[in-house]
Amino acid sequence: MRMSRSFRPVLKTTTEKDTSALESLPEAARNRFERHNVDLSNGYPVKPPLDKIPKFVDEAYAIRDDIYPYIERGKNADPEKKALLGAAKEVIHLTKHIGTEIVGLQLSELTDKQKDELALLIAERVVVFFRDQDLSPQKQLELGHYWGRVEVHAQAPRLVDGISVIWGDYNRKNGLPLTFKNSRIGNSQWHTDLVHERQPAGITHLHNDSIPSVGGDTVWASGYAAYDKLSPAFQKFLDGKKAVYRSAHFYVDRENPLKGPKYIEREHPIIRTHPATGWKSLFVNRSMTVRIVGLEPEESKTVLEYLFGIFEKNLDIQVRFNWSSKKGLGTSAIWDNRISQHNAVWDHEGQEDRHGTRVTSLAEVPFFDENSKSQREALGLSLD
Repeated sequence: MRMSRSFRPVLKTTTEKDTSALESLPEAARNRFERHNVDLSNGYPVKPPLDKIPKFVDEAYAIRDDIYPYIERGKNADPEKKALLGAAKEVIHLTKHIGTEIVGLQLSELTDKQKDELALLIAERVVVFFRDQDLSPQKQLELGHYWGRVEVHAQAPRLVDGISVIWGDYNRKNGLPLTFKNSRIGNSQWHTDLVHERQPAGITHLHNDSIPSVGGDTVWASGYAAYDKLSPAFQKFLDGKKAVYRSAHFYVDRENPLKGPKYIEREHPIIRTHPATGWKSLFVNRSMTVRIVGLEPEESKTVLEYLFGIFEKNLDIQVRFNWSSKKGLGTSAIWDNRISQHNAVWDHEGQEDRHGTRVTSLAEVPFFDENSKSQREALGLSLD
């Protein structure tokens, strides 16, 4: 993908330009944009115009409703990842099975072979971190396109199509009631990105260029490990079943606008197989998994509540990461939504800046392979 030296946040469609937010743009973010020739003279962030945001549920369903080819970059990567890990100064596993930090590499300089190996590492370790990254939005978007079809969020403020702005203070000023007593909303709740898509999110790359001196952590939980927490009988019960997953945003039924909020809803396997590792993962999240197909409502509610708790209560399948950067540059977290949930901690309470850009690459149509193995089974690890 070729990128021009001057990166102007101008979309093909008309946009609403927010010039007032520029005054409160964190200094670190402004410096990053200036270093990489991002022109903010037309305002920041860019908000989708009201006439382009889908209001009716049929309009929302039509967005990315086609089936398109997906290439799993990690599938044919070197299992030993010699090109990637051999070039790193240090490889730090933050917990036994989830979360790895790579030291001494710049994401902007990776070769295609290293990108493939990184995709495999993410598929195995769930989330991988890179501190002290002098990463331009241009390169972040380019990397996202390498890993899949980049999602363009219909509602989110953005820099350009495909680069969403993650800025809690901006969201608070625009209606999100984040407070100390009301901190479990927005991104500060357990969720998985874009599960309502026909081809849901694969790899998400969040680059935070403005980081609180204390706090502002993010927590991830492993879907592989959550599956292995279940008894063999419960695993057998869930294998092959599907659940209904809904969108975070709601819409209106064109034929019956007074009926109440309508969501995009898709059916996906509740246990899905990752195409690169071949491991089974529990694919549910409290925010957007509605019900299990084929069960009575009370049965579904009971089972889902138990499954949500597996992710949320077991600290040994989680990793908590602080975004600090010693050199004053940004930090990147790159994770696989197919095998994880995450939760952004609002303990800094907006007293210090937290700002970043996010690029999400969509993946395959979710599938379950009855011959696939769990992570611990594949690695020969005891369940006792």
